[in-house]
Parts: sequence; C-alpha cells; structure tokens
Amino acid sequence: MLVKAAKAALPIVCLLLLLSGRGMADARTTLRVLSWPGYADPEVVTQFQQRYKVEVEITVVSSDDDLWYKINNGNFDVFAVNTAELQRYIERNLALPVDIGHIPNHKNQLPRFQNLAEIPGLTHDGKLYAVPYTYSEMGLIYNRSIVKTAPTSMAALWDSAYRGRVLAFNASNHNFSLVGLLMGVNNPFRMNDQELARAAKRLVELRRNVLTFYATAEEAARLFSRYEIALVFGNYGNQQLKALRETGADIGYIIPAEGALAWLDCWVISPRAADVELAEHWIDFMLETGISRHLTDKHGLANTVTPIPDSRHDDKIIWLQPTAEPLKRKVLWDRIISGDGPETF
Repeated sequence: MLVKAAKAALPIVCLLLLLSGRGMADARTTLRVLSWPGYADPEVVTQFQQRYKVEVEITVVSSDDDLWYKINNGNFDVFAVNTAELQRYIERNLALPVDIGHIPNHKNQLPRFQNLAEIPGLTHDGKLYAVPYTYSEMGLIYNRSIVKTAPTSMAALWDSAYRGRVLAFNASNHNFSLVGLLMGVNNPFRMNDQELARAAKRLVELRRNVLTFYATAEEAARLFSRYEIALVFGNYGNQQLKALRETGADIGYIIPAEGALAWLDCWVISPRAADVELAEHWIDFMLETGISRHLTDKHGLANTVTPIPDSRHDDKIIWLQPTAEPLKRKVLWDRIISGDGPETF
C-alpha cells in the first residue's frame, strides 16, 4: 500500500516541482524596463524577446519626477534617464557601473559619443554608469496661424496675447532651469534660494497663459489639434515636431536667442536587476543600427548611431546638468501647479 501510495504521489510531486521550476524560470527570464514613450515600441520589444527567448515588461514614465518615484518604489532591471538626473541615482545607489566591454555596439556610436568620460554626468569616481541612447534640444514650437511673426525667445510664453493658449511641460527641473536661463542667473542648474523664489514667481505668472501642463509628446499633439494653441514648450524637440506635423499642423520651430536646454538620455542598469547580463544585452540591442533608425524614423528622435543633420544650432545648445537640491524644486513646483499665488514665494 505504501509503495502504491508513493507511486501515486510521484506525478503530483513532479507536477509541483515542474510548476515551481517554471515559475522560477519565468522570474529569471523577465526583463523589467522603465522607459520613456517611444523608446521601446512593441515591435522592438518583440524582436528582443524572440532573440533572447525572454519576456520584457515595459513601464512608461511621463517626467523625471515620475521616473525618480518609480525607481525608488519599484523593481526594475534597466531604465532610461538623462545625464542631468543620473548623478542623484548614483549617489543613492540606484545605478550599477557599466562594463562598456559588454556593450559591443558602442563601437558603432557616433564620434561625439565615443569618449564617454568626456560627456558630463556619465561617470562617477572613475566608473561609467550609463550608455547614451537619444538626445534632443528643447525649442519653442509656434502655431503659424496664430503667431504671425516667429518668436525669438522663450519669453514669448509669458506674452499676455497668448492667455490660455500655451502648452508647457509638467516637470520641476526643466522649468526652473528655463526660467533661470531667462533671468540670466550665473548657473540655471544651481540656483540659490532667492533665485529659486524669483523663478517660482515667474512660473506662477506663466500659469495664467498655460492651458495645461502636458506629460507626453502624444498628449501635446492631441491638445494642439483640439484647442487653439499658440505656443508649445518643446520638451521632446524633434519628436514633437514629427508628431504635430503628422496631424497636419502648420507649425514653426525656433531655438531661442538665449539658447535651448538639451537632454541626453541613457540606459542604466538598476542594482535590483535580476540578470545583469540580460540588461547588458538590452542596452547593446538598443544600439543596433536598425533599432536606432526605428527610433528616428518613427518618433523623430535623434539616435547615437546614425547621423542626423542638426548642426544648424549646435552653438545654442545648453546641455542639462545635475540640479542643486532637486527635491526643493519639486516641492516648489507642486505648490505652483496646485495654485499657490506669487506672494507665497
């Protein structure tokens, strides 16, 4: 009887072990990616999954503040972040050093991305923490049917003629740096308390002109087509231009006289990565020529592998830098969009 019972129980035990093993395999072969819109399209993800026989779970972020929250409160293997934000992730042990020797497609990147040590924000204590992926300046988009003369400065966003017809971006860091640039402060990325207070008042004034603060390029395009929008702060640069022009919008685009803030987004490996080698494969895959061209052809974003004629305003590009006390900016920004008046700053 005991022998029969044991034999009868054997298939059940095997099934349990099989199910348990399958569950462990699924956990090991799921890559969790935190991405910006357009960086990891379904067709791109499918190619990666088929090649490496894994599952990929994509979570999309809408702002640097959103990214910071998700990385601090979730479990991800690899994520995309700009160089200005990267240092605080490193300081909080939220990023792993990258062995560039494990990213063979790096050798195919454009010359400006070959010497990674010379790109501000990528390294810390002599270690590399990120690999460049895409970049763009943040210029000013204007509606030619409303704005008859092309503006020359971001100050046009505050023009009372455009009350309720401006789209601005919902992010604390960029907006304070933008206003700091307009105010002519010594360093818009490292403003003191008095300068931040002045900038906060200017942003409250901007609120009168803003229809809403958008999060994604697609959202901005929908709002532009639905309402009579005059000006858009182009946080996504060429990506937004492409999205708007595909809707038939008659728009112009300028790099302001004071210069345009520009971001460089990179892939970073999280210390919570279940499989660092798989995360390295993801980064290397995203640097393949075909994948890079897809990013540009579909979304209008510059990639780091294939050249795009964009030298017409290189002299006015101001690369984003790490901001001093980003949490202080975030607190101020939350007060601004919640309706606090200028007298409270």
